[in-house]
Amino acid sequence: MRLIHTLWGVLPFVTCSAAAATWSETEIHLQRGQLNQPYAINTNTTIDTTVITLQHASGWEYGSNFFFIDYARTKDEDTLYGEWYPFFSSQQLFDAHYHGVVSDIGLVMGVNAGPDVEVLKYLPGLQVNWNVPGFSFFNTLVTAYIDDSRGIEGGGAPKEANSMMVDVAWRYPLALYEQQFYIEGHAEYIASRTTEIPGVEVKDWLLTQVQLRWDAANLLGAPKETLFIGMEYQYWNNKLGTNEDESAVQLLAVWRF
Repeated sequence: MRLIHTLWGVLPFVTCSAAAATWSETEIHLQRGQLNQPYAINTNTTIDTTVITLQHASGWEYGSNFFFIDYARTKDEDTLYGEWYPFFSSQQLFDAHYHGVVSDIGLVMGVNAGPDVEVLKYLPGLQVNWNVPGFSFFNTLVTAYIDDSRGIEGGGAPKEANSMMVDVAWRYPLALYEQQFYIEGHAEYIASRTTEIPGVEVKDWLLTQVQLRWDAANLLGAPKETLFIGMEYQYWNNKLGTNEDESAVQLLAVWRF
């Protein structure tokens, strides 16, 4: 319950900042594909999975916000997971000026929450926004990965030692045959860490999620950049810190408002 309260506690802050946003982008994603189940009895078990995502990004007086909440459903279970990254911009806070490849540097204070397994992580660190030709944005984050979960005694997943994360996120617009496409996504690396169970370690992992989107709005009579269809490719080395890898293609539909 503490994690659900944490997620709800984020919403008033996001709502207030969105109301005063200098720009705002909110999307609902629908994805479906065969995803690996690393904790299944048999190794390399995949199952039909539907994921509905609420994703929001906005700029405000002190920087920007990004969060998403995933609801994943299979024939066996439903799960909820969310991440929130408020970014505090040195450009906007201190009128810092950058030239060349760097456009902004600031602090990020991330929160990751998985209510179903009582997992709560804090990710304080540094974010650098880059000027990369052709990209709408290209950002990197280097953060700590601090565990504030209750662990086994709290009815959740085993508590873990602290670690670190490196993440790269991007969006690249591409016009092709009078149609508008976007290649966007992120790649994250999280270092290994021990757990409260003696001799049990969570392996370091690399997760890459890349979406290819086609702007289908005009074809459907909607304003441009409001409806997208495409696919997402997900590669996850050592998924969730296990010995299993995942390589999966998911069908994708996005509504932006």
